[in-house]
Amino acid sequence: MSTEISKLLSHVLRHAPERLGIVLDANGWTSVDILISKAQEKGFAIDRPILEGVVAGSDKKRFTLSEDGQLIRAAQGHSVAIDLGLQPSDPPEILFHGTAEDNLEPIMAEGLKPGTRQHVHLSLDEATAIKVGSRHGKPIVLKVNAGEMQRNGFVFFRAENGVWLTTHVPPVYLSGPGKDNERQ
Repeated sequence: MSTEISKLLSHVLRHAPERLGIVLDANGWTSVDILISKAQEKGFAIDRPILEGVVAGSDKKRFTLSEDGQLIRAAQGHSVAIDLGLQPSDPPEILFHGTAEDNLEPIMAEGLKPGTRQHVHLSLDEATAIKVGSRHGKPIVLKVNAGEMQRNGFVFFRAENGVWLTTHVPPVYLSGPGKDNERQ
């Protein structure tokens, strides 16, 4: 049950609010009460305790409730245009990106691009990157020279759930299988 609700929340809060007929404000927030009501109208078994349980139980902290508990939003990963209100942050020297082995050649040619999302997602550790990559096929992990990128003018943000975000990672800042030219 909670997996179904988690997937629903991810889909509507990141990509398709119109699926339930909800509206996201400029920062991605929507009313918890309206979200629950609209989801129930569509046949989903959800109420406030279930929603709060999904938010609290999300291992990746995908969702954020406002301090008063009246609003909810996805922490990151949006394909709809929203401003999370994140401030630029100083990244660690190295971050990681997990992907499928089949994606390596185009990534090394073009860099990491956000695709349908607003940002490229980067992890603090290799283990998380492996989990992300395994969702897409045989996983590989790329190292991102984030510190050097920032010194060269690239901006980084840290989402509420700890995921690091940037708009693009050119190939010169990547190292990994087939490209071990780490530039530290």
